[in-house]
Amino acid sequence: MAELRDARDTDSAGVIALIAGVFAEYPGCVLDVDLEEPELRAPATHYDRFWVLEQDGEIVGCSACSLSGRVVEMKKIYLDRCLRGQGWGRRLIERVEQEARETGAQRIEAWSDTRFETAHAVYRRLGYRQGERTRFLHDLSQTEEYFFDKTV
Repeated sequence: MAELRDARDTDSAGVIALIAGVFAEYPGCVLDVDLEEPELRAPATHYDRFWVLEQDGEIVGCSACSLSGRVVEMKKIYLDRCLRGQGWGRRLIERVEQEARETGAQRIEAWSDTRFETAHAVYRRLGYRQGERTRFLHDLSQTEEYFFDKTV
């Protein structure tokens, strides 16, 4: 059975492997931790809150958030393919929402790669509004992202 828990910096290798595995599902999507996401080397230290989903000693999901006054930015929502369609993605998002409520935030914002269509469907199902805005990251993956938000 999978367990959702607070991340530790020692979870870094598992988080990196999870995200790299998800990226590998999408052509042209690459993860270069040292160049673009060094914060993954110490996830618990870098993010205001970071959670991992662990199953049989392996990191199979994660979610994180950054707190900024009345706005929470949802980040790093990733789930191993073997657990998709079982409600775990929803639980990872709901953990961020719970944190938002506990901290008195009024809104949750998120950016998501345009390639992650399944994630977008989950966001919309959970009441997130897809905005008109997009942004280009000018990264190795040539990422374009959609904006989502939800009132808490």
